[in-house]
Amino acid sequence: MYQFFVEPGQIEMEEKRVTILGSDVNHIKNVLRMKIGEEIAVSNGMDKKDYRCGIADFTEDSVICELRFIKDDGLELPSQVYLFQGLPKADKMELIVQKAVELGVHQIIPMATKRAIVKLDEKKAKNKIERWQGIAEASAKQSKRRVIPQISQVMSMKEAVALAKDMDVKIIPYELAEGMAETKKIIENIRPGQSVAIFIGPEGGFEDNEIQAALENGIQPITLGKRILRTETAGFTTLAWIMYQLEE
Repeated sequence: MYQFFVEPGQIEMEEKRVTILGSDVNHIKNVLRMKIGEEIAVSNGMDKKDYRCGIADFTEDSVICELRFIKDDGLELPSQVYLFQGLPKADKMELIVQKAVELGVHQIIPMATKRAIVKLDEKKAKNKIERWQGIAEASAKQSKRRVIPQISQVMSMKEAVALAKDMDVKIIPYELAEGMAETKKIIENIRPGQSVAIFIGPEGGFEDNEIQAALENGIQPITLGKRILRTETAGFTTLAWIMYQLEE
C-alpha cells in the first residue's frame, strides 16, 4: 500500500476527508495511475497514526480521499533517537540520511567537526539540508514511517554536545572504549521513552579534545567491535543495535 504525508490541517476528522496536495498529486494520478476507490495510507508526520483512506475524487491540483479508519500501529520506535553525524565526504550523507530514517531515527543533526573535510557556507548548507530533508521524506514513505525525521541546521561539536545535555542516554563510538561487555550493558539499559543521542565522527574520527569534551559532558564511550568501521557503517550499526533493543 502506498504511503503519503500531509499537513495536519489536510485531515478533516468531522468530514472524514483527507486532501492531498503538492507533488504527490501528479505522482498518484500520472505515475501510479491510481483509480477512485483504491486505498492509500496517509500520515500527518506528527501523531504517529496511520489514516487509511479511499480515493474519492481527483481535481486539477488535489486528490480528495474518504477517511475510512485510523490505526495506531506502533511502527515508530518507543524512544526518540538523535543521530549527531560528523559531516562526511562526497554524497555519503545522503546514504546516511536514507538508512538512518529506515532504522527509526527521530532527528539527524549534521556536525562540522574538526576533522570534517566538508566545509559548508550558509548557502551550501541550506541547499544541502533541503536535499537531505527530501531524502528523509522519501525514505519515510518507503519504510512506512508515520513521521518524517527532521534534518537540523549544521552545528559545531560544542553546540551538539550542549543540545544533547539533557537527553537520557548519550553514547559515542570510540576506539579506546572498554570491551564489548560494557557496550552491551549500556545498550541493554536503554528503555522505551528515553531520549538517545548517538555521536558519530566523520572520516578520521573525532579529535582527542572533542572526545574529551564529550566524556566530560556525560557522553558514554562504546565500542563497535574489533574492526574499524566507516563513518556511515558506524551510525547504522549503532542505530540497529538500539532498534533491536527497543523493538517489542
